[in-house]
Amino acid sequence: MGKKDTKVKVVAVGDGAVGKTCLLMVYVNNEFPEEYIPTVFENYDTNVKYKSQNVTLSVWDTAGQEDYDELRHLSYPNANCFLLCFSINSYTSFNNIKTKWIPEITKFSPKTPFILVGTKGDMRTRGGSDLVKIEEAEKMAKEIGALAYIETSARTRKGVDDVFHKAMDSNLKKGCVIM
Repeated sequence: MGKKDTKVKVVAVGDGAVGKTCLLMVYVNNEFPEEYIPTVFENYDTNVKYKSQNVTLSVWDTAGQEDYDELRHLSYPNANCFLLCFSINSYTSFNNIKTKWIPEITKFSPKTPFILVGTKGDMRTRGGSDLVKIEEAEKMAKEIGALAYIETSARTRKGVDDVFHKAMDSNLKKGCVIM
């Protein structure tokens, strides 16, 4: 008798233009969108074989803009994991993890696990002192109780699979929410 299929719902949250859509599109469609188009709400389903289980991964992309603050939480019910996304080249988006995104997800989904995700990791090769340091992100992940900090680059695919594997691992064990 075969194993039952598992459904995992992952919700990506974070400020507008931090790279949530690119992260999700690269994972689901293996395609990097070159043009920025603000998201209102999108969801993508993909079937994956992970650790000998058939998993239907439902990935929800949310709007980071304040115009959608009153609607965004409607995508949170039944989330298994949140991906809290910030861009490594934006301290504003990094600081908003604590001041905006943690309060929002804990208000609407207090028991859902989450992963802290740094996007645009390819910017590290360009250098610059204005980038969020890996140590700062790892420290924040511990402070907020994230399952992990994972730095990604949708452009190069670095860390992309790691994010979704961590989300599925957490859910297959006990449940996880990705923002």
